[in-house]
Amino acid sequence: MASVTLKGITKRWNEFVAVKDLSLLIEDQEFLVLLGPSGCGKTTTMRMIAGLEEPSHGEVFIGDRKVNDDLPKDRDVAMVFQNYGLYPHLSVYENIRYPLKVRKVPKSLHSEKVRQAAEKVQLDHLIERKPRELSGGQRQRVALARAIVRTPTVFLMDEPLSNLDAKLRVTMRAELKHLQHELKITTVYVTHDQIEAMTLADRVAVMDHGIISQLGPPEEIYNDPANLFVAGFIGSPPMNLMKGKLYENNFQHPNFSIPINHQANLEDATLGIRPEDLILCEAQKGVLRGTVYAHELTGESTLTTINIGPDRLTVRGPKEFKINIDEAVGVQFEASKCFLFSNQTGERI
Repeated sequence: MASVTLKGITKRWNEFVAVKDLSLLIEDQEFLVLLGPSGCGKTTTMRMIAGLEEPSHGEVFIGDRKVNDDLPKDRDVAMVFQNYGLYPHLSVYENIRYPLKVRKVPKSLHSEKVRQAAEKVQLDHLIERKPRELSGGQRQRVALARAIVRTPTVFLMDEPLSNLDAKLRVTMRAELKHLQHELKITTVYVTHDQIEAMTLADRVAVMDHGIISQLGPPEEIYNDPANLFVAGFIGSPPMNLMKGKLYENNFQHPNFSIPINHQANLEDATLGIRPEDLILCEAQKGVLRGTVYAHELTGESTLTTINIGPDRLTVRGPKEFKINIDEAVGVQFEASKCFLFSNQTGERI
C-alpha cells in the first residue's frame, strides 16, 4: 500500500481557481475524507490524484513516486463513483472481472479473484445477475468489488453513497468502514455529507474555496473548530452563531450582554455555541430570553428554535420535552462551552 502526498497543487481554469496551493499528506492505510460544500474543490483534488485532471502547478506523489506524468491506468488507484459506473450489458461477474482483463491479469486467476471480491461485499449469490436486476445498494457493492478485485494501492471514492436512500446509506457506511479496516488500503473519500465524514474518517479535511480550512480527526473538527466556516458547516443542526462585540470580558449583543472570560476587545465578533450545550428554562431564569418559533421531534431528541431579537437559536433537548410555539422561554448555558470568532478574519479568538 502507499501514502499520498500533495505538494502545493493548484488547479486553474482561466481566471477561476478551483484548488489553491494545497499541500496534504495522506498516510498509508489512512481513511481521509475531503468534506465541503459544492464547488469547494474536493472532487477536483481527487481527480488530480487519479490523473483525470492535470494540476496547473504542484506535485502529486503516490508512495515515493511522482505521478504527475503518469496516466490514470498507471497510478494503481481504483475509483468508486456515485453513479456506480457499471456496464449494463455485463453480468455482476463480468463487471467485477473487467479491471483484471484491462490489466492483463492471467485468466487462470480471474475466477478466484472475482469470487473473493464478491464475497467481501456479500454478492457471491448474485454473480450472474445484470445491474438492472439489482438494488441501488447491490449496484454500489458491485462497484466496490470491481475496485478491490485487483488490490489497488489507493481507493478514491467520489460521493459513493449519495444516490442511496437514508436507511441504505447507514448500512453502506458501516460496510465501507469495515471493508477499509479489513483491506488496509489508503482511502480518499469525497463527500458533502458531514455525517459520512464524521463516521468514516480517520481525519477530515474541511475544504472551502479551494483550500483546506481545517484538518484533523472528526472529534477535533467538531469540538475545536478553527474558524467560522468550519463552525457553521460542521454539526447537524449547525452551531448557533450570534454577532456582537467583545468588550471588557463581556460579549455584547443587541438583545443581551453576557460575561465571557476573554481579554480581547473586538468591535466585530461572533459568539458560537452548539445546540446541545443550550438548556431551556423558565423565561425569568434564562441568561437569554426569547419566544419559541418551532419545536420538532426528531426521534432521539427534540429541536426547539428560539427567536432572540434578530437571531434564531436551535436547542437540542430530550425527546420527552414539550413546549408550545410562541411561548416565552429562557436559555441557559456555560460560558466555557462558547466559541469566539473574529468577523474580520473568520478565525477563532
